[in-house]
Amino acid sequence: MKIAVIDYGAGNLRSVARALAGAGAAPQVVEAPEGLRGAQAIVVPGVGAFAPAVRRLAAAGLIDALRDAAHRGVPLIGLCLGMQLLYEGSDEGAPAPGLGLLPGRVHRLPDVVKVPHMGWNTLAVRAANALFDGLPAAPHVYFVHSYVVAPVERATVLAETFHGAWFPAVVRRDHIWGLQFHPEKSSRVGARLLRNLVREIGVARSPA
Repeated sequence: MKIAVIDYGAGNLRSVARALAGAGAAPQVVEAPEGLRGAQAIVVPGVGAFAPAVRRLAAAGLIDALRDAAHRGVPLIGLCLGMQLLYEGSDEGAPAPGLGLLPGRVHRLPDVVKVPHMGWNTLAVRAANALFDGLPAAPHVYFVHSYVVAPVERATVLAETFHGAWFPAVVRRDHIWGLQFHPEKSSRVGARLLRNLVREIGVARSPA
């Protein structure tokens, strides 16, 4: 299964691609809309800040390409900053619209805790889903971030975690997934999550 991994200068691409390959996919790092042709799914990874990421995606012509692919039913997965980019906008830095594929905004973690949030946290599963097959009851995953999403549709939240406040760690609506953490850095739990995700993509996929 060809999975396009979007390269927009946000780093961590190689480790994401290796983790997807280990999960049974055939990842291909792409920098332009042409690279999405034939992709059976798309991963938007990322570390860094929201507005610069939007500018880089726009400069590469990928904003409209990602929206078009999602609207045609191609499975789309956002990891960490990539998850935040799925939403309508962010309070981080200069105003910049997100992809707008999911309703809601991104806001900063509360100042009562250390920010950025870096380290392992336990997922609290809020809705049964095949994505969690084979995982322990309270799986630990690795986070690096300062901002979190506030989705309009609470029904899309599959799992949460707590750092100063509860926030979504896994969301899904139809063929769009978001993971606020880094599965590629989350050891055996992350590897199993990606295997489950690749399997679920196989159910939902539509070529780009």
